[in-house]
Amino acid sequence: MVPPLVVTTTYTPPASLRNSRVGKVVLFYAGLTAAAVLWGAWRGHANVLFGEDTDAGPFRLAPGVLSGVSSAGIGVAGGLLLVLLTRLLHARCDWARVLHSEFHAVLGPLGDREMWALALASAIGEECLFRGALLPQLVSLLPGGAGVLLGILGSASVFALLHIGPGRHFLPWTASAFLVGILLAGLYLLSGDLLGPIALHATVNLLNLRDIVHKRLPTESLGQLAAG
Repeated sequence: MVPPLVVTTTYTPPASLRNSRVGKVVLFYAGLTAAAVLWGAWRGHANVLFGEDTDAGPFRLAPGVLSGVSSAGIGVAGGLLLVLLTRLLHARCDWARVLHSEFHAVLGPLGDREMWALALASAIGEECLFRGALLPQLVSLLPGGAGVLLGILGSASVFALLHIGPGRHFLPWTASAFLVGILLAGLYLLSGDLLGPIALHATVNLLNLRDIVHKRLPTESLGQLAAG
Protein backbone atom coordinates (compact mmCIF):
# COMPACT_ATOMS: atom_id res chain seq x y z
CA MET A 1 0.00 0.00 0.00
CA VAL A 2 1.55 3.19 -1.18
CA PRO A 3 1.85 6.03 1.39
CA PRO A 4 0.71 9.52 0.35
CA LEU A 5 3.05 11.61 -1.79
CA VAL A 6 2.76 15.28 -0.89
CA VAL A 7 1.63 17.58 -3.72
CA THR A 8 -0.93 20.37 -3.77
CA THR A 9 -4.27 20.19 -5.52
CA THR A 10 -3.72 23.41 -7.50
CA TYR A 11 -0.25 22.75 -8.91
CA THR A 12 0.68 20.19 -11.56
CA PRO A 13 4.40 19.43 -11.24
CA PRO A 14 6.48 19.09 -14.40
CA ALA A 15 7.49 15.63 -15.59
CA SER A 16 11.05 15.98 -14.30
CA LEU A 17 9.83 16.79 -10.79
CA ARG A 18 7.28 13.99 -10.84
CA ASN A 19 9.96 11.53 -11.92
CA SER A 20 12.19 12.75 -9.11
CA ARG A 21 9.34 12.41 -6.61
CA VAL A 22 8.54 8.87 -7.68
CA GLY A 23 12.25 8.04 -7.76
CA LYS A 24 12.62 9.09 -4.14
CA VAL A 25 9.73 6.86 -3.11
CA VAL A 26 11.22 3.91 -5.03
CA LEU A 27 14.56 4.53 -3.29
CA PHE A 28 12.74 4.56 0.06
CA TYR A 29 11.28 1.12 -0.62
CA ALA A 30 14.65 -0.13 -1.88
CA GLY A 31 15.97 0.92 1.51
CA LEU A 32 13.23 -1.09 3.24
CA THR A 33 14.20 -4.13 1.17
CA ALA A 34 17.88 -3.70 2.04
CA ALA A 35 16.98 -3.33 5.73
CA ALA A 36 14.96 -6.56 5.56
CA VAL A 37 17.88 -8.45 3.98
CA LEU A 38 20.30 -7.11 6.60
CA TRP A 39 17.86 -8.03 9.36
CA GLY A 40 17.54 -11.54 7.93
CA ALA A 41 21.32 -11.86 7.60
CA TRP A 42 21.70 -10.85 11.25
CA ARG A 43 19.31 -13.69 12.13
CA GLY A 44 21.19 -16.11 9.87
CA HIS A 45 18.60 -16.10 7.05
CA ALA A 46 19.38 -13.38 4.53
CA ASN A 47 17.08 -14.80 1.83
CA VAL A 48 13.88 -13.25 3.19
CA LEU A 49 11.98 -14.18 0.03
CA PHE A 50 11.60 -17.71 1.38
CA GLY A 51 10.51 -18.48 4.91
CA GLU A 52 12.67 -19.96 7.62
CA ASP A 53 12.21 -23.55 8.71
CA THR A 54 10.87 -22.42 12.07
CA ASP A 55 8.73 -24.65 14.25
CA ALA A 56 5.47 -22.82 14.94
CA GLY A 57 3.09 -25.39 16.30
CA PRO A 58 0.59 -26.33 13.58
CA PHE A 59 2.22 -23.86 11.18
CA ARG A 60 5.65 -23.84 9.61
CA LEU A 61 7.16 -20.90 7.77
CA ALA A 62 8.81 -23.35 5.35
CA PRO A 63 8.45 -25.52 3.41
CA GLY A 64 5.03 -24.12 2.58
CA VAL A 65 1.98 -26.08 1.53
CA LEU A 66 1.84 -24.16 -1.73
CA SER A 67 4.33 -23.91 -4.56
CA GLY A 68 5.65 -20.48 -5.54
CA VAL A 69 3.51 -20.42 -8.70
CA SER A 70 0.30 -21.37 -6.90
CA SER A 71 0.92 -18.91 -4.05
CA ALA A 72 1.51 -16.11 -6.58
CA GLY A 73 -1.72 -17.07 -8.36
CA ILE A 74 -3.64 -17.01 -5.09
CA GLY A 75 -2.05 -13.64 -4.35
CA VAL A 76 -3.25 -12.15 -7.64
CA ALA A 77 -6.74 -13.60 -7.15
CA GLY A 78 -6.89 -12.26 -3.60
CA GLY A 79 -5.73 -8.87 -4.79
CA LEU A 80 -8.47 -8.75 -7.43
CA LEU A 81 -11.08 -9.57 -4.78
CA LEU A 82 -9.79 -6.79 -2.53
CA VAL A 83 -9.92 -4.32 -5.43
CA LEU A 84 -13.50 -5.39 -6.14
CA LEU A 85 -14.34 -4.82 -2.47
CA THR A 86 -12.79 -1.34 -2.72
CA ARG A 87 -15.00 -0.50 -5.71
CA LEU A 88 -18.09 -1.67 -3.81
CA LEU A 89 -17.13 0.52 -0.85
CA HIS A 90 -16.74 3.51 -3.18
CA ALA A 91 -20.30 2.95 -4.36
CA ARG A 92 -21.80 2.59 -0.89
CA CYS A 93 -19.69 4.47 1.68
CA ASP A 94 -18.97 8.19 1.98
CA TRP A 95 -15.72 7.60 3.87
CA ALA A 96 -14.38 5.42 1.04
CA ARG A 97 -15.09 8.16 -1.51
CA VAL A 98 -13.42 10.70 0.77
CA LEU A 99 -10.25 8.60 0.88
CA HIS A 100 -10.31 8.17 -2.90
CA SER A 101 -10.65 11.92 -3.42
CA GLU A 102 -7.91 12.71 -0.91
CA PHE A 103 -5.47 10.35 -2.58
CA HIS A 104 -6.50 11.63 -6.02
CA ALA A 105 -5.40 15.11 -4.92
CA VAL A 106 -2.27 13.91 -3.13
CA LEU A 107 -0.91 11.65 -5.87
CA GLY A 108 -1.48 14.04 -8.75
CA PRO A 109 -0.88 12.93 -12.36
CA LEU A 110 1.13 9.74 -12.79
CA GLY A 111 2.11 7.83 -15.92
CA ASP A 112 1.78 4.07 -16.34
CA ARG A 113 5.49 3.47 -15.74
CA GLU A 114 5.37 5.52 -12.55
CA MET A 115 2.39 3.57 -11.27
CA TRP A 116 4.07 0.24 -12.06
CA ALA A 117 7.24 1.41 -10.29
CA LEU A 118 5.36 2.55 -7.19
CA ALA A 119 3.16 -0.57 -7.05
CA LEU A 120 6.04 -3.02 -7.37
CA ALA A 121 8.52 -1.14 -5.19
CA SER A 122 6.08 -0.72 -2.31
CA ALA A 123 4.89 -4.33 -2.53
CA ILE A 124 8.42 -5.76 -2.53
CA GLY A 125 9.80 -3.41 0.11
CA GLU A 126 6.93 -3.74 2.57
CA GLU A 127 6.55 -7.50 2.18
CA CYS A 128 10.28 -8.14 2.61
CA LEU A 129 10.36 -6.04 5.77
CA PHE A 130 7.05 -6.86 7.46
CA ARG A 131 6.45 -10.46 6.39
CA GLY A 132 9.96 -11.60 5.41
CA ALA A 133 11.92 -10.15 8.34
CA LEU A 134 9.63 -8.90 11.12
CA LEU A 135 7.10 -11.75 11.19
CA PRO A 136 9.66 -14.59 11.63
CA GLN A 137 11.41 -12.54 14.31
CA LEU A 138 8.16 -12.20 16.26
CA VAL A 139 7.24 -15.87 15.75
CA SER A 140 10.58 -16.91 17.26
CA LEU A 141 9.88 -15.01 20.50
CA LEU A 142 7.19 -17.41 21.73
CA PRO A 143 6.70 -21.16 21.31
CA GLY A 144 4.05 -22.77 19.11
CA GLY A 145 0.76 -21.08 18.29
CA ALA A 146 1.47 -18.14 20.61
CA GLY A 147 4.44 -17.19 18.44
CA VAL A 148 2.34 -17.47 15.28
CA LEU A 149 -0.34 -15.22 16.77
CA LEU A 150 2.27 -12.68 17.87
CA GLY A 151 3.85 -12.75 14.43
CA ILE A 152 0.57 -12.24 12.60
CA LEU A 153 -0.87 -9.51 14.83
CA GLY A 154 2.46 -7.81 15.55
CA SER A 155 3.53 -7.55 11.90
CA ALA A 156 0.04 -6.39 10.88
CA SER A 157 0.07 -3.71 13.59
CA VAL A 158 3.43 -2.29 12.54
CA PHE A 159 2.31 -2.47 8.90
CA ALA A 160 -0.80 -0.45 9.81
CA LEU A 161 1.34 2.19 11.53
CA LEU A 162 2.99 2.91 8.19
CA HIS A 163 -0.46 3.74 6.83
CA ILE A 164 -1.51 6.63 9.02
CA GLY A 165 -2.73 9.78 7.31
CA PRO A 166 -3.28 13.37 8.46
CA GLY A 167 -6.81 13.45 9.85
CA ARG A 168 -9.50 11.17 11.24
CA HIS A 169 -10.90 10.48 7.78
CA PHE A 170 -7.73 8.44 7.09
CA LEU A 171 -8.47 6.02 9.96
CA PRO A 172 -10.30 3.53 7.69
CA TRP A 173 -7.13 3.36 5.57
CA THR A 174 -5.12 2.44 8.68
CA ALA A 175 -7.72 -0.12 9.80
CA SER A 176 -7.85 -1.70 6.35
CA ALA A 177 -4.05 -1.93 6.31
CA PHE A 178 -4.20 -3.87 9.59
CA LEU A 179 -6.76 -6.33 8.21
CA VAL A 180 -4.86 -6.76 4.93
CA GLY A 181 -1.68 -7.23 6.97
CA ILE A 182 -3.31 -10.19 8.73
CA LEU A 183 -4.30 -11.64 5.36
CA LEU A 184 -0.79 -11.20 3.97
CA ALA A 185 0.76 -12.79 7.05
CA GLY A 186 -1.58 -15.79 6.73
CA LEU A 187 -0.69 -16.24 3.07
CA TYR A 188 3.01 -16.07 3.93
CA LEU A 189 2.67 -18.69 6.65
CA LEU A 190 0.66 -20.93 4.36
CA SER A 191 2.97 -20.68 1.35
CA GLY A 192 6.35 -20.33 3.05
CA ASP A 193 7.46 -17.60 0.63
CA LEU A 194 6.76 -13.97 -0.24
CA LEU A 195 5.63 -14.57 -3.83
CA GLY A 196 1.95 -14.71 -2.87
CA PRO A 197 1.99 -11.69 -0.54
CA ILE A 198 3.99 -9.62 -3.06
CA ALA A 199 1.60 -10.60 -5.88
CA LEU A 200 -1.46 -9.69 -3.78
CA HIS A 201 0.07 -6.44 -2.57
CA ALA A 202 1.24 -5.35 -6.03
CA THR A 203 -2.13 -6.18 -7.62
CA VAL A 204 -4.00 -4.05 -5.09
CA ASN A 205 -1.49 -1.21 -5.37
CA LEU A 206 -1.45 -1.08 -9.16
CA LEU A 207 -5.20 -1.30 -9.78
CA ASN A 208 -6.07 1.11 -6.97
CA LEU A 209 -3.40 3.57 -8.13
CA ARG A 210 -4.80 3.51 -11.66
CA ASP A 211 -8.34 4.05 -10.35
CA ILE A 212 -7.29 6.90 -8.02
CA VAL A 213 -5.22 8.71 -10.65
CA HIS A 214 -7.65 8.37 -13.58
CA LYS A 215 -11.03 8.60 -11.84
CA ARG A 216 -12.47 11.46 -9.81
CA LEU A 217 -15.42 10.48 -7.60
CA PRO A 218 -18.25 12.95 -6.84
CA THR A 219 -17.58 14.83 -3.61
CA GLU A 220 -20.48 17.31 -3.36
CA SER A 221 -21.57 16.18 0.10
CA LEU A 222 -18.20 15.05 1.43
CA GLY A 223 -16.60 18.29 2.55
CA GLN A 224 -17.54 17.84 6.20
CA LEU A 225 -16.15 14.30 6.28
CA ALA A 226 -12.92 15.33 4.58
CA ALA A 227 -12.42 18.09 7.11
CA GLY A 228 -12.75 15.68 10.04
